[in-house]
Amino acid sequence: MALKTLSTFLTPLPLQNLKSRTLILFQFPKSRSLKARLSAEPDGTGAAAPSPGERFLEHHHVAEAAKLIIKENKKNRNKKNKEKPLKASKNVASCYGCGAPLQTSDEEAPGYVNLETYELKKKHRQLRTVLCGRCRLLSHGKMITAVGGHGGYNGGKLFVTAEELREKLSHLRHEKALIVKLVDIVDFNGSFLSRVRDLAGANPIILVVTKIDLLPRDTDLNCVGDWIVEAITRKKLNVLSVHLTSSKSLVGVTGVISEIQKEKKGRDVYILGSANVGKSAFINALLKTMAINDPVAASAQKYKPIQSAVPGTTLGPIPINAFLGGGKLYDTPGVHLHHRQTAVVHSEDLPSLAPQSRLRGQSFPSFQVRSDNVEEGSSKVNGLNAFSIFWGGLVRIDVLKVLPETSLTFYGPNRLPIHVVPTEAADEFYQKELGVLLTPPSGKENVENWKGLDSRRKLQIKFEDVARPACDVAISGLGWFSVDPISRSFKISEPTKIETAGELLLSVHVPKPVEIFVRSPLPVGKAGAEWYHYRDLTEKEEAIRPKWYF
Repeated sequence: MALKTLSTFLTPLPLQNLKSRTLILFQFPKSRSLKARLSAEPDGTGAAAPSPGERFLEHHHVAEAAKLIIKENKKNRNKKNKEKPLKASKNVASCYGCGAPLQTSDEEAPGYVNLETYELKKKHRQLRTVLCGRCRLLSHGKMITAVGGHGGYNGGKLFVTAEELREKLSHLRHEKALIVKLVDIVDFNGSFLSRVRDLAGANPIILVVTKIDLLPRDTDLNCVGDWIVEAITRKKLNVLSVHLTSSKSLVGVTGVISEIQKEKKGRDVYILGSANVGKSAFINALLKTMAINDPVAASAQKYKPIQSAVPGTTLGPIPINAFLGGGKLYDTPGVHLHHRQTAVVHSEDLPSLAPQSRLRGQSFPSFQVRSDNVEEGSSKVNGLNAFSIFWGGLVRIDVLKVLPETSLTFYGPNRLPIHVVPTEAADEFYQKELGVLLTPPSGKENVENWKGLDSRRKLQIKFEDVARPACDVAISGLGWFSVDPISRSFKISEPTKIETAGELLLSVHVPKPVEIFVRSPLPVGKAGAEWYHYRDLTEKEEAIRPKWYF
């Protein structure tokens, strides 16, 4: 009897569910030797080995199933990799003043519009021209906060968290865009956004320093520009260029426009910065300057973002048609930082933290303090040693060890009073005068809820050159004070009694989690141009160093 082939007993097995992710493998029993098979089975019986055609068919089915599964797995993997934060839908109508989605249900929430107005504007397809109720109040000077969470603000209703606003900017790192990053010169360290690359990705950045019109009179901006470039070089942030600007006087704005037009290349332009750094005011200055020669920018001026002193005015990206050659200009929500004073004080006290006029340095000790420390029958002066200086109710500086001629000069909001008291009486003075002489905080309820100055940092300040300040101590969200080992007035009156080097000890108290920065002194005023030194650069440093413009 002839051996029968496998096809006599086994038909090819079809794959019923190719879409299944289970890979079906066929395993045949191990074949025994020919001698063993012949001895176990009679001649002409038993299964024969698969024919070449059947082996091919089996291999073909398994290979096709494997290809299908691999293809589907690859498709799912690619889909997962492509998932990224989405931009706000362009189909959702938003307030042109703050970027909040329009709604008709909650009168106190951002984006509220009267139902009749909403329906009328919707009928005529004019929802893009609607200003919400909150923006109308902000434009009339009302202080209405809407941001809570880590970095949000105390007081008022909180409709969105700082984390949610940051999430609205997360799509930038995946897009091709031009970033214009704004920094406040009064709060340079606190508003700098050192981790801006987490938001901007690899997109090119133009650095714009705002509010330079607030610097003291006779400040040499050549020195300031060089100081800023040195600072960003130390922070290792690569930027295309640096621009010193004022949105109020429009100084430096033309240079920013030229740089944007040069680097834009059809991309969208995003104005990025920390909360209350002046983004909306800067955009209004841009549009006002561009409108002179650009009809598109002129028409965009009619519906421009609202600007106010309230951090968190802008609650969503606001697209603006400002360019003839394509691409849009975006005003973005501010990045709310928990380490600034604005995140600690009550919303009612926020206006007192914003400088309204040119800064004027207040130096201590004053003549009165100096005269009170003169011992009878002696010419010895202790200066500020064993004294404490209160900067409103937000900062306390204990002077532990300084030279008799050392002075501290404060630059910040004009509304914050400065008081000097003996350190031994400082605790009692703070408890008694908080909310009265020491403001902010202001108001009985805000004072009762105030957590106090529970963060302390001891500073050891070394100096080698008495011809210039030893350093600046910057308080995030407020301003800074410079530490002069030998006050300028003393250098002039008694030039022979000057030490050349030494160490100063200060203890600075602030609310948690406000940060304290010790930095090289910012050259302000007429004296700044006299002591500031330009660093000699190598050819390599000169080539990679960003240029600054004013």
